[in-house]
Formats: sequence, structure tokens, C-alpha cells
Amino acid sequence: MRTVRGPDGRTYLLVKQSSDASRVRDPETGEERHLPNDDLEAVSGESPLETAARAVPEPVRRILVAVPTERGLGLLVDLVDRGPLPVVDLLGAYDLCESDLHGLLTEFRAAGLVAEATVYGERGYEATEAAKEGIELLRASE
Repeated sequence: MRTVRGPDGRTYLLVKQSSDASRVRDPETGEERHLPNDDLEAVSGESPLETAARAVPEPVRRILVAVPTERGLGLLVDLVDRGPLPVVDLLGAYDLCESDLHGLLTEFRAAGLVAEATVYGERGYEATEAAKEGIELLRASE
């Protein structure tokens, strides 16, 4: 499989190529269609697996990539539901040691899922809009 760009400027996955035309899949819809080979341009530097991942909404992809465990997911869900929360409350509320908690929060910050916040005059964290939207989408799929 390869990533290609069609005549409409959209990115597709090249599924099968023949002499005149190729079968391509839209990564967002999964729909397949045939396009002339002359209308397709190879996209360099993009893995077809990354292209295929676009079938999942961006906020959900962000969560899937950043959250390593169910405990981490629970932390993010709790911040979405109850946040913003001071670090002191986070340390006392969960069965996570301080280094594990800070490690998760650092990963979440790097992914744009949480942001530092001042809560009751103390340092804390709050869920970003991307985290809220991603959790909402995940809950909707139940």
C-alpha cells in the first residue's frame, strides 16, 4: 500500500494498481474507487498506515497515541469530568505514585490533552478541548 494524492487534492491509499487505473481507498470513509494512474501522484514522507489512521477522528487518535494504560485513560476521563484539579488532589485521589502521575501528565501535556492551570491558588491541570472532544467521541461509540 502507498499514499497517493488524487486529482481532487485528497489523499488516498493505493490498494491495487493495474496498467491504466488504480483502486484507491479514501482513508476517512473507507470508500474505494478507481482513478486513472495519470491522475495520481505519490505522496512521499507519509506512511500509508498514518494515512489509514485518519479514519479515526483526530481528538480520538490523539488520545489513543498518548494514553498507555487504562489507569492513564481513567486519569484523563477524571480530568475531563471533574477538572481542573490541583496536583495535591491528584496525588491523593489515585493509586499512582508521584513519578507515574507526573509521567502521565507530561505525556498528556505533550499530546495537547491537558494544560497546567492554577486551581485554588495551587498548581494543577485541566483537560483541553481536544481531550474533552476525544472522550466525548469515545463515549458516544459505546
